[in-house]
Amino acid sequence: MLRNQKLAQALNIDPEAHKDDHIPYANETLKLFRESVKWAQVQEREFRVFAADPAEKRLRFKPMPTHQRAFVHALAEDFGFDSESMDPEPHRHVAVFKTPRFVMAPMKTLAECVRIRTSAEAASMTVTETQRKLQASNENYNGFLLSHPRFGLTIEEMRSDFASSLESTPGLAYDISFLPSEEIVIKAKPATSSTVISPSAVEATIKTLKAPIAATTSSKRLAASIQLCALDQSLNILRREVDDPALNGGWSQVAAKAAAPRTAPRQNAVGEKSVYTVLGSKLREAKKKKEEMKKAQEEVVDDWEEEMRKEEAAEEDAKLGPQTDVASPSADNGEQIGIASQQ
Repeated sequence: MLRNQKLAQALNIDPEAHKDDHIPYANETLKLFRESVKWAQVQEREFRVFAADPAEKRLRFKPMPTHQRAFVHALAEDFGFDSESMDPEPHRHVAVFKTPRFVMAPMKTLAECVRIRTSAEAASMTVTETQRKLQASNENYNGFLLSHPRFGLTIEEMRSDFASSLESTPGLAYDISFLPSEEIVIKAKPATSSTVISPSAVEATIKTLKAPIAATTSSKRLAASIQLCALDQSLNILRREVDDPALNGGWSQVAAKAAAPRTAPRQNAVGEKSVYTVLGSKLREAKKKKEEMKKAQEEVVDDWEEEMRKEEAAEEDAKLGPQTDVASPSADNGEQIGIASQQ
């Protein structure tokens, strides 16, 4: 670092002036660096150590594949070194030499320059996208865009349905096409090659046709929605009405609502049970019957056991019956004799 400062002073170079977005590496070097960042950072470190040591005049790398040798050659060129490939495969390697054109190692690392380049590309893309949107917002409408068309809808059917509206503009003809997004576009164009009509006039005509086109789309349920759009020659949509808050809504929303009507829920008449209520009642009745059958089976078992006990008791009483009959008269006679004696 101290050597770099001395060299900057000797060559009257202001280091602060180089702390900008300047990238001291070739595009090819950055491209190869992005392909293998970690490996390339190791090689860059070797270059910087070699550049910082004034006693070193040659740096030899170990054998490596062709694309890695290409990175080493590109980086050597950016540092101001000479490089040469030596020995045949598989021992071919790169040797780097310091030359009078070498001054100092670049102030920025490859990783820093990649970040700068990435940020610049992102900013450029943002600007390009903004410019594209601004350009698209200035494009005149030249067609209609139908979203979510009816299943099985054909171009011939649409030409027939829209014939009365489209034929009311004799200076224009219309192409109907299906897009890969399953949307349908109706693009206006001059009726003949000799017809000259300005884009603003086409847009004015398209706007006057929107009401009848939307009404037909709604009444015949051709699509869920319709809106104005700007198309290029390849049928790419440059601008659509939903991107324009001032024109959004209106017939497009009417057509969308009409194409997808809502069905009101059916109200049951007084005393009428819904299918869910009927099914629920049947299930409860079946469950109740099942419980009753189970209970009846249990009661049958209990009664059978009770009857068995009664039968056993009856049999025992039958066996003991004669003894009881003999003892009873004696007891009765005894009681009668006792009573007679008392008298």
